[in-house]
Amino acid sequence: MPHPALHLAVEIDGDGAHPAAWRRAAHAPGALLTPRRVAKVAAVAENSGFTLVTLDDDILPPASAASGGPAGRIGAVERAAFVAASTSVIGVAPVVATTYAEPFHVSTRLASLDHVSVGRAGWVVGVEDDPAAARAWGRPLVEGAAALRREAVDGVQVVRDLWDSWEDDAVIRSVATSRYLDRGRLHYIDFAGETYSVKGPAIVPRPPQGRPVVFAPAGLVPPALVDVALVEGSSPALLGEAAAASGAPLAFAEIEVALDTPRESAAERIADLERYASWDDAPGRPSNRLRYTGPAGGLVELLEELSGVVDGVRLHPLVLDEDLSVLSRLVLPELFVRRVAARPLPGATLRTSLGLPRPESRFATAADAADAAHAATATTAAAAAAAATAPEGNR
Repeated sequence: MPHPALHLAVEIDGDGAHPAAWRRAAHAPGALLTPRRVAKVAAVAENSGFTLVTLDDDILPPASAASGGPAGRIGAVERAAFVAASTSVIGVAPVVATTYAEPFHVSTRLASLDHVSVGRAGWVVGVEDDPAAARAWGRPLVEGAAALRREAVDGVQVVRDLWDSWEDDAVIRSVATSRYLDRGRLHYIDFAGETYSVKGPAIVPRPPQGRPVVFAPAGLVPPALVDVALVEGSSPALLGEAAAASGAPLAFAEIEVALDTPRESAAERIADLERYASWDDAPGRPSNRLRYTGPAGGLVELLEELSGVVDGVRLHPLVLDEDLSVLSRLVLPELFVRRVAARPLPGATLRTSLGLPRPESRFATAADAADAAHAATATTAAAAAAAATAPEGNR
């Protein structure tokens, strides 16, 4: 039987996954931080048929700074908002860390992005484990895997609850009654964790998707809080095991790619960049991530093999300007011909494109249950009263 089609994501931060990718970029160095640059890359990804793009972020300088490259970046959410406004189909998912950021602000920014994109927003949950990040934020250091995970779990839970704090029909916009919203459909989340508390409700109406799609590294937060687990593994078999163990509704494999181009082989391109910095030693890069290097046809075969193992892949191209071109011309078209990959659905939300249901607000569910119980009680009481006053012959 045919396997479900893969969903395709691509990371478009900076000039590529290699720390020295900027040295092979097809633009002037000063163009990297311009709106035109990010819009151009996103347009290529959208026209190629990718389901979504992701945008890495960090409060610290990017990895390219260590090899003499760009030492700064525009915030991922800000870039994502620009991409959302300049595209119409592709999903947009920025990385936003939970470690030092305020969950209330994270919720507000991502809900706003979902409104700007008309339901095409996602969130890649990140963590900040470098002590320099704490100093930059001016916050006490969050140290150790357990503490980082606790902050991530609390942060994701609070953000989700804040998205739910407005019911879908809370906004009335009634000119006749001069009422903008039904305050009875706004809810306090009343969260109290080990390091902070949040009362709510949110200041942004509920996102079009109910909740933007949450992506997180497998094992960082409980599966119940995640829509898509990002899994690592050095082989398709290990990726399959990681996907099965994630427990999330969907699992995407993380894959680094360096492809042969008309002028150079992937090995030659990598060797050229390795003179300046090591791809393996890039800050934050997992040591067990699968990497494919070689011709486009080999990547097609690998992704076809993975179509029965994971639900999607997130590709990390060596150099965006070089590899994205090969992906768009030789890889994605062949995947669509073979029906290995799925295109995003025009006019659909990111959740719909991924086959994920739209969640109800947990507060609305509770309120509906309370209303139903109240109605049932009232009905029972009315029936008892009617029975008590009915003529004897009708009892």
